[in-house]
Amino acid sequence: MDTGSKKVEFANGKTMKNGFMLAPLTNCQSNDDGTLSDDEFNWLVKRAEGGFGLTMTCAAHVQKAGQGFPGQLGIFSDIHLGGHRKLASAIKDRGSLAIAQLHHAGMRSPAELIGHQPLCPSSDEETGSRALTNSEVRQLRDDFVRAAQLAKKAGYDGVEVHGAHGYVVCQFLSELYNRREDEYGGSLENRQRLLVEIVDGINQSCGSDFLLGVRLSPERFGIRLAEAIDTCKVMIDSGKVHFLDISLWDSFKLPAEEDHQGKSLLAHFADVDRKNVKLTVAGKITNAMEVAEILNSNVDFVTIGRSAILHHDFANRVMADETFQPIATPVTPEHLAEEGLSPTFIQYMGNWKGFVSTTEAG
Repeated sequence: MDTGSKKVEFANGKTMKNGFMLAPLTNCQSNDDGTLSDDEFNWLVKRAEGGFGLTMTCAAHVQKAGQGFPGQLGIFSDIHLGGHRKLASAIKDRGSLAIAQLHHAGMRSPAELIGHQPLCPSSDEETGSRALTNSEVRQLRDDFVRAAQLAKKAGYDGVEVHGAHGYVVCQFLSELYNRREDEYGGSLENRQRLLVEIVDGINQSCGSDFLLGVRLSPERFGIRLAEAIDTCKVMIDSGKVHFLDISLWDSFKLPAEEDHQGKSLLAHFADVDRKNVKLTVAGKITNAMEVAEILNSNVDFVTIGRSAILHHDFANRVMADETFQPIATPVTPEHLAEEGLSPTFIQYMGNWKGFVSTTEAG
């Protein structure tokens, strides 16, 4: 039974020491200007110490206009470089690959946070977003590429482009939110164009030795399963992506679309001919048995969120004990503090129903 102890070698020769990736988790711990805080540094480095073979930052916004939440890490200015250098070095010193996730919230950017209307592929009345101009789309593409260049300069092993969860790249992929009539809208090929150009730009400017991953998610935010799979195939066929990170919401469920319920949602992605591109999935993978089930389903490595919050050393625990179960929730704030979460992060976790105990330990 594979519980994640096997190494994972990417096509460019970079190697994960095991099959565990830390999910890019929103935590609101960094400074208002997007620079790295000690709290965020400590949270991430503690996971690298806990055995994760790949440690990914939270979503780091590539434009000030793309900030999605308070205390978000930034990667759009030289003022961010010092913190990223420190973080990437410390993660790698612990034997983990260091990856920065590149993000722009698009219409999900709160206006009060960015100081103006949020931006979207097409205007959106519900969020008060305005449509990006064609030149702004090209600038957005270039800013994703520049963020990757900053990440490489900072010493990261690679980057992941966040194309999931209804953020700006996902908005472009979605026919629900993308009603453009230029080359970035209309057909699926046109809706994929921004992502394709971002990937091309990163590959060209950072080189093939720089790890490049793409995060995608099916079903929600107007993303059809067949279109999500097609986007995966486009990324694979490009020859420029080293791994696909599929956020399934729940790795064990059937697809929501009735026409695709002949097999699990996971199987739809695991069955794709990936050539030399690695696959990781996220979504309710919480214990050792579930890790093994996913890894034995033609998945190369697992992405862990919830259980990595509960146990900084979840990876080491699972590899040492194939029956490991995380601590039951709700957990006390004291437990989370011992696991490297700051008071700000603990307060944020209070938004997850039933995760943090509201009574003090006695």
